[in-house]
Amino acid sequence: MKYDGEKTQTIIGDNVTIRESVTINRGTVAFGKTLVGNNVLLMTGTHIAHDCIVGNNVVMANLATLGGHVEIGDWANIGGGVMVHQFVKVGTQSLIGGGFTAKQDVPPYIIVSGAPLRFVGINKIGLERRGFGKETREIIKQAYRKYFVSKFNRGQAIDYIKRSLPQIEEIKNIVEFIDSSERGII
Repeated sequence: MKYDGEKTQTIIGDNVTIRESVTINRGTVAFGKTLVGNNVLLMTGTHIAHDCIVGNNVVMANLATLGGHVEIGDWANIGGGVMVHQFVKVGTQSLIGGGFTAKQDVPPYIIVSGAPLRFVGINKIGLERRGFGKETREIIKQAYRKYFVSKFNRGQAIDYIKRSLPQIEEIKNIVEFIDSSERGII
């Protein structure tokens, strides 16, 4: 609906596997391009709409669908049949369980599932596979337990994370992701 014949692009990185019946739409005047990073696996029937940015090492399982302007961080895993609403951001190293819908942003390093989508835990196995040490994983877990599970409201929780947890790169990434969210956090 947005595309009006303007010159736009679809840019696909190196070592991308595109299986049967995958669709990738070109960008529109809004962003001018759709980007798919390196080492991405797009399984059968996946769809990437216009103006999306898909990071490196992303896996989209069968029939996963991205609306327009979606951003997927590096190493994210989008389960089979997942629908991601337009303008949603999915953080690095996160995993969305199969068959669910993401209508709001999914922060980095976590697993989410359910309807409505909810925090299940940190992506421990994915983080271990990529060399995140036990101490780093524990700090990430503490941050998300405070944000999603504690009796703090989300504003109080993010203040606590900023003040009380070690400000390692991953915590800074979490805070920046949450603070910059435009659609809200799941």
